[in-house]
Amino acid sequence: MTADVYFSDFRARSRDENRGMKIQRLFDTAFGDVFSEDDVVAVKVHFGERGNDSFVSPVLVRYIVEKIRESGASVFLTDTNTLYYGSRHNSVHHLETAILNGFDYAVSGAPIIIADGLHGKNQRTVRVDGKHFSEVKIAGDIHDASGMVVVSHFKGHGMSGFGGALKNLAMGCATIEGKMEQHECAKPIIRGDCTSCGACIMECPVDAVCLEDGVRIDYERCIACMNCLDTCENQVFDLDWEKDIPEFIERMMEYAMGAAALKGDRICYMNFLMNITPDCDCVPWSDQSIVPDIGILASRDPVAIDTASYNLVNQQPGHRNSLLEKNHGVGEDKFRGVWGDVDGTLQLRYAEGLGLGVMDYRLICV
Repeated sequence: MTADVYFSDFRARSRDENRGMKIQRLFDTAFGDVFSEDDVVAVKVHFGERGNDSFVSPVLVRYIVEKIRESGASVFLTDTNTLYYGSRHNSVHHLETAILNGFDYAVSGAPIIIADGLHGKNQRTVRVDGKHFSEVKIAGDIHDASGMVVVSHFKGHGMSGFGGALKNLAMGCATIEGKMEQHECAKPIIRGDCTSCGACIMECPVDAVCLEDGVRIDYERCIACMNCLDTCENQVFDLDWEKDIPEFIERMMEYAMGAAALKGDRICYMNFLMNITPDCDCVPWSDQSIVPDIGILASRDPVAIDTASYNLVNQQPGHRNSLLEKNHGVGEDKFRGVWGDVDGTLQLRYAEGLGLGVMDYRLICV
């Protein structure tokens, strides 16, 4: 079986070729009349952490909102609160950050609903048939929406290699408790020699780190937010990349399966291959992109669109003034050039095995 993935590059020499027009042509071609006036449609975006500016611009998201409104459907922008304690850990701070980053109604054309509620407790349980989960915890307002457009900034990610539509479904549609379930298998371990500076203790939001004959982690308290790993300048903390990270990716894909199953044929995917940074938009900065901007993709299949995105990125020459340390050549794996042993393609293979979609695709230029 082969899935259709529609693609438009960023070349433009007239008003008919601007990015807004390209987005709307892709929407019409890939999705047609997918929504009706009885639908309440969630546009699943990432509002960006405070200090980050590489997320998909609300100016571009508005063109998607307009296409949904043409069908008569109601539409809202949404995301879920974060497991880590940043600028989006509760809905008040999340909304403030979204508006700061430009997602005001006047710009995006739609209201914002943080789908898992004030403190991430608005959730629904969805049955899945997975190796790790029999049920997953999905944000209540994403669950209750009758349709969804998953808008993803395709970029690198330190624990999954890359993040696109599948990760946006998995981590992005889960409640805080659901995010903890996905991270449960991949908590930090202690590898280096501690200098007892105490920085990790100050940054741990749940008091799971202490200094007793060196540094120790209380794993019953630990929520795998990675604050200690990110904070420590001496690289005392690490992850078990060989054992834990593959399981973490499998757990994410089972969550993605639960989120996608809710909407039947009323779910669509658009990936933006621009500002392709080495990190997720959850970090409070935006690093130099690792390859040139490429274009926009649309599909009904989350596995196919992420596979196509991954391949298109790898077909580009790598930027040598970026975090990309190797694999600069055309055809080489850019994400492994940044994140070493993390094999992001496990997302694609495991998701295909779950029946989420297919890796075999036909790229259609629009």
